[in-house]
Order: sequence, then structure tokens, then C-alpha cells
Amino acid sequence: MDRDGTISDEVGYVNHISRFRLMERTADGVKLINDSDFLAVVITNQAGVARGYFKEELITRVHEKMEALLKGKGAYMDGIYYCPHHPDVGEAPYKKDCDCRKPKTGMLLQAKNDLDIDLTRSFVIGDKISDVALAHKVGAKGVLVLTGYGIGEFEELEGSQTNPDYVAKDLYDAVRWILDNN
Repeated sequence: MDRDGTISDEVGYVNHISRFRLMERTADGVKLINDSDFLAVVITNQAGVARGYFKEELITRVHEKMEALLKGKGAYMDGIYYCPHHPDVGEAPYKKDCDCRKPKTGMLLQAKNDLDIDLTRSFVIGDKISDVALAHKVGAKGVLVLTGYGIGEFEELEGSQTNPDYVAKDLYDAVRWILDNN
């Protein structure tokens, strides 16, 4: 799952912990995953570090808050992966053309190795067509949510070479579709 705009409100760069808020029904959707044979894994670009908007330590604090909020609702993440890099902006070590920045596959391949995931039986849920493209690169299915940037991305789909396997109202709807159809 993508983070900003999919799991949490899209607020631009989360440059302070107070700006992180779970979307309605997120915890319910993650709990559905937890109660299934699937794993709940976050994969998120966090180029605000490379851009100098916040320090990398803030990402850890935000993810700790996310996990605490989920835990309070009986849900949890099996893994969290992030990319702090940007290919064109910032200073070393964050300015680099890495293999982890979505839609490149590095974070998914790391999760595959760490958690023994079969990517061809997996789904990527996100609010951008690049999340869907990432899914297709590894043989997974891509679900576009209409939260965050999703509604605008959906409106621009016509003529796109990348089409979602499903378009969902939100994360909960995406998870329901995955579980009902697989």
C-alpha cells in the first residue's frame, strides 16, 4: 500500500507529525488484510528528505504514530518500506537515482525477500497511476483508490497505457474487492 493519499490524508509533505492522519476506514481495511492470508505492507516515496523539507528521523516518528493509531483499532502493518531519495534534488546521500523510488521496484523486491512474498499473487494499492505501473512491473495487480490524488489520476486515465485492475473508493473498498475476488 502507498501511504500518503491511500492510508493517510494527502497533505503534501508530512513535515510535522501532527500533519499525519489516518483516513476514515483505513484501520478497518488493514484489519481485513490482517485477518486474511495477505500481508499489510507500506511502500512509500518520501522525497521530502532529499528536498530538505524534513529529516529522515521524522519518517520513523510518523510510522510509529501510524502503527500506534492502527494498533488502537486492532490492526497492524507487516512491513514498512520507504524511499527518501530524489534523482534530481538535494544533497548526497539523498540525491541519487536509486532503485527504490517508485515506480522502480526496489521496495517491493526488498519486501519480497524480507517477508517471503509472491509478488505475482500480490496487489499494490495506491492513489497514483505510478503505483499501478509498479504493480504491473512485478506481475502484481494494481488498484487505484479515488482518495488523495486518485480522483485526478482517474480522470486522466483515458488513453493511458497503464490501467488499474480495479478502481476503488478508498483503501477499505480496495481490500474488500481483493478479498472478495481472490
